[in-house]
Amino acid sequence: MTERASSHGAGGRTRGDLGRRIAQRRTELGLSRQETATRAGMAPAYLQYLEERPTADPGAGTLLRLAGALRTTVWHLTGGDTELPPGLGRAARTPRFTELTEAECRSLLATHGVGRLAVPADTGPLVVPVNYQVAEGAIVYRTEPGTTPAQADGHQVAFEVDRIDEAFSEGWSVLVRGPAGAVTDPDEAARLDEQAFTTPWAGGPRDLWLRIEPVTVTGRRITV
Repeated sequence: MTERASSHGAGGRTRGDLGRRIAQRRTELGLSRQETATRAGMAPAYLQYLEERPTADPGAGTLLRLAGALRTTVWHLTGGDTELPPGLGRAARTPRFTELTEAECRSLLATHGVGRLAVPADTGPLVVPVNYQVAEGAIVYRTEPGTTPAQADGHQVAFEVDRIDEAFSEGWSVLVRGPAGAVTDPDEAARLDEQAFTTPWAGGPRDLWLRIEPVTVTGRRITV
């Protein structure tokens, strides 16, 4: 296991990104480190090294085996698609399109993450990404007064979250529609603060909680 002095490895990735991407993809697929190592034909200790050592810089053959084991591409593992929008790959030859049940939609929503909020405005709808979570069946997120997400207060809005597997042209999306309102009860806001999974990526003092009460919840999935 050799380490190179360069700050970038295969595909121009920054050191440390590869391990994070491997671990994230394993989590998406529900694979343990042992299972992934077996699929890739390597020792679990070496996979641990790749995931945890920021300076790890494996060769092309190792990256190809890992990409195959994780059902993705070397391009994705090495961060080549970081600045590109999803969906640039070709459609699968035999895609299967299915509607998700409400229970399936709510289960996917509960994984938390980043969603897209559509807010009405005088000049037309605005769509912005927000960090969100699910609390008692509602979508909640933090922002600050005067921002676009804060304009949702008192309006009917739409909220969308999705996951896309670029390597296999698969994915799903869930759409929630319903009224949004600011959380004005200090106790409820404090409880949401305590239960928060992450802080807003935008940073800064974002202490205004908003809640979207789902009226309709629909979703779809594309598989091969």
